[in-house]
Amino acid sequence: MPGQPSPITFATLHESPLIRVEDYICRTVQGGPGEEERHSANTIVLMRHGVFCKHFGRQSVTADVNHAIFFSKGSTVKVSHPADCGDRGTVFTLAPRVLRDIVRELDPTVDDHPDRPFPFVTGPCDSSAFWRHRELVQRIAAQDLQPLEHLWADVTALQLSADILEAAFRQAGVTRKPRRAATDREHADRAEAAKTFLASSLGRRVTLDDVAKAVHTSPFHFTRIFQQRVGVPVHRYLTQLRLRAALERLAEGEDDLTTLALDLGFSSHSHFADAFRKEFGRTPSEVRRSAPGRALRQMSKNPEV
Repeated sequence: MPGQPSPITFATLHESPLIRVEDYICRTVQGGPGEEERHSANTIVLMRHGVFCKHFGRQSVTADVNHAIFFSKGSTVKVSHPADCGDRGTVFTLAPRVLRDIVRELDPTVDDHPDRPFPFVTGPCDSSAFWRHRELVQRIAAQDLQPLEHLWADVTALQLSADILEAAFRQAGVTRKPRRAATDREHADRAEAAKTFLASSLGRRVTLDDVAKAVHTSPFHFTRIFQQRVGVPVHRYLTQLRLRAALERLAEGEDDLTTLALDLGFSSHSHFADAFRKEFGRTPSEVRRSAPGRALRQMSKNPEV
């Protein structure tokens, strides 16, 4: 009826050149199938509540919180709701180049059909993926993301999407091919180049695209290479570099905490102080006032001590 709200609403949680993450709420009551829907992009849906059925041709699949659901660009489907609870979840739309990079490791023929990367309509969503999905949504929704957290959101959303895709391909009987030794050496070189880039970029905003381009690889491959070779995600590594640089400057007598925060790429004094406290268990002001800090400053002034 005219004037009634739409039964489904979308809200963008995070968006970058690499990936868009949207929250959706569907309030449709039991019934259907509804009108035919045509999808304009390849998307992955992870549900957090409820159930719906996806109908295509004479087939249908049930979508619930135990599954990932894949919608292919250009596909037409109808949706029905077997229960009155509606449904809610998260839509991941990866940039086409990023999606192809992920799928290429699992299906080398994807470049022959770049607009149809999904040979399935559902896949498993295990407990780990479900938990990480919930954490991602809750953390983004809880606050406006700071610059460093945009890097975290990109890395986390891409890795979750890649793991969901790998599980779906595995269920379909396709497994990742082992890497060659030459590839391992190349990965090591790129991880070291990334560490150099990050160490020289403490005072400016760094995006995942920036680092990937600097080491001549794709954002998705870079996130995996860096995690495997260094042992921590790139956003965590950069935060540690910045906070440890801050600790040294505090020991040397830095008094202006706002200037220190901005110099090291934090958006504000409060953002810096919160990250510092989480890392070291004390505030920058406490460290600045501490006796060890004064002793270090004295040593720096007197080389003979």
